Amino acid sequence: MVDSQYYLPNDIGISALDCREAFRLLSPQEKMYAHYLSRASWYGGLVVLLQTSPESANIFVLLQRIFRKETPEELEKVAATVGLSSEEYKGAETNCYNIRSSRNLTALVRASQAFQEKPVEMEALWNNSSTLIFSLEDRQKQLGLGDKGITTYFSGNCTLEDAELAQRFLDSKKLSAYNTRLFKRSDGGKVCYEVRLASAVQKVDGEKETSCGTFTFEDKEFIVKRGDYCPLMEKVCFYLQQAEAYAANENQQKMLEQYRHSFNFGSVESHKEGSRFWIKDKGPIVESYIGFIESYRDPFGSRGEFEGFVAVVNKAMSERFTKLVSSAEVLLSELPWPQEFEKDTFLKPDFTSLDVLTFAGSGIPAGINIPNYDDIRQSEGFKNVSLGNVLAVAYATQKEKLTFLKEEDKDLFIKWKGPSFEVQVGLHELLGHGSGKLFVQDHKGKLNFNKDKVINPETGELVSSWYQGSETWDSKFSTIASSYEECRAECVGLYLCLNKEVLRIFGLEGQDAEDVVYINWLSMVRAGLLGLEFYTPESKNWRQAHMQARFVILRVLLEAGEGLVGLKEVVGHDGKPDAQITLDRTKIHTVGKHAIQRFLCKLQVFKSTADVEGGRALYDGYSSVGDSGANNFLRLRETVLLRKEARKMFVQANTKVNGDHVELVEYESSAAGLIRSFTERFQEDADQLEADLLELSKKDTPCWC
Repeated sequence: MVDSQYYLPNDIGISALDCREAFRLLSPQEKMYAHYLSRASWYGGLVVLLQTSPESANIFVLLQRIFRKETPEELEKVAATVGLSSEEYKGAETNCYNIRSSRNLTALVRASQAFQEKPVEMEALWNNSSTLIFSLEDRQKQLGLGDKGITTYFSGNCTLEDAELAQRFLDSKKLSAYNTRLFKRSDGGKVCYEVRLASAVQKVDGEKETSCGTFTFEDKEFIVKRGDYCPLMEKVCFYLQQAEAYAANENQQKMLEQYRHSFNFGSVESHKEGSRFWIKDKGPIVESYIGFIESYRDPFGSRGEFEGFVAVVNKAMSERFTKLVSSAEVLLSELPWPQEFEKDTFLKPDFTSLDVLTFAGSGIPAGINIPNYDDIRQSEGFKNVSLGNVLAVAYATQKEKLTFLKEEDKDLFIKWKGPSFEVQVGLHELLGHGSGKLFVQDHKGKLNFNKDKVINPETGELVSSWYQGSETWDSKFSTIASSYEECRAECVGLYLCLNKEVLRIFGLEGQDAEDVVYINWLSMVRAGLLGLEFYTPESKNWRQAHMQARFVILRVLLEAGEGLVGLKEVVGHDGKPDAQITLDRTKIHTVGKHAIQRFLCKLQVFKSTADVEGGRALYDGYSSVGDSGANNFLRLRETVLLRKEARKMFVQANTKVNGDHVELVEYESSAAGLIRSFTERFQEDADQLEADLLELSKKDTPCWC
């Protein structure tokens, strides 16, 4: 029997991100700026296809070609002629993996108008996609490195040892892994590693080359070269240049210049310089960020997935976050680690609520704390954003679909889930990701702390380890870095939401404030249980950083005992296995707070001191999923899969220039609306774009055979 996690229901929630009013209030110049930044983001977002799996680009092109020729409604009539039921066709619309029979989907593809017009090309596309679409082979059904799954950040023959070796090489060359991929080749028994930098330019002439070339490291040959995703990077640079003409100030202009240089030449240093100008651009009406940002989906945890967003500031909502920033220094002093483990100076960031116009990438978060460059965050600052129109639709819940809660908790959960999540996101982003010091010794041997005085609170002895040279949090903690940091930020949110002053900032007092605290903590422990969906027993791998983090927190609070959290297996009303999770609200401020306090201090100390061994032992221990002890988590995982609800999909608007003004093009909240948004998004140069994607994919196909 196939694990149900590989099927999605046909009734996936689909919601449009509403940004009409926010866009309407923009000036003509701001609309042009937002339009061209959106175009850059969407074209850059296609890089994700080439960072995921070998068949991803082929599937995208296949679906684009089919739906450009026929609307979803027209294709449904074709589906009926080849024997697909209406229910099966709905599955194909939202997720082609859902048609249980490959024969049915094959028949639909071949009956489509796109296939009829170009049968040879479409047959080749289908042949290159179909087997992998339906494959549940261990290495093809999930993301992972080596025998744990598939990833196109690395060639298929790379192992964890290869990734570690490459990281040491990159550190030695002072190169970031953020915009790279690694390909391992063997020539006559001699192993060679190719490190590709994402860039529009493939070769630099008339310049002394320092980054690229052939190098020997630990008796292995490394070749560093530019040009990965070349045609897509060209489009990104083109649209960023168009956006420059509409920049509101010098910081925005310089920011875009540096981004273009980064994407042209594959320079992370230029992107860091652009990020510095971005931080200095305080309170813009149109906010954006673009580049190789989050490393969640790199199995090794060092390479960034391309993403770009464009959004408009919601001034009313932003006032609360501004007040939170003003209180930040006081709140930071309450965190449960010694003062020496906190940043020397808190650089007050922008913290705004935004209505998203464009978010291109593999997913849309509720909030962001960026840039992710440790050296900039530690000494120069960062920005926080809360994505208001995402929050408005992503966490709307129907009572009948609320799983694993007592009936008496459900109404309270629905009432306060939104406000509690707003509080959690604010604390998570600003004071979670924005807190804590890394102890560093730079290339000149200078330390940013006094090693003769600073005591490790976990050992009672002087700090004995720290980051050296070009080592970063990501490069040191690699495979656990993303999830560990999300766990730390979530714990900060839980810990500080107990502060009444924080709750007053969000307009919450008295019983309302207590209810928000209760639902915030209850939501976290429930999310920890739901997180089991993202654990793969066969490889003992977690596939999602945030959900692993929440499971770890659940384990910590269960371990606290004293009846704080209850988790039991029950039989549902339908006679099938079910589970129920409970939280004693009278013990949150005592048992719960103490448990999070102790755990949070450990997380920060291991992070500050670059203690990979201690941090990994702690985090892996709580991340383990077994069938012994008080809770059989492997069996509970099966229950979670049985009752899971698919995550919502978002329909995003497009923009188009009409004469001297920009129009917002909106779509309905349906699978058909989602499809139309994509086919219209790339229609102006569809043939060339698809040819480029297929060529990029084809060129590297042998690397995963």
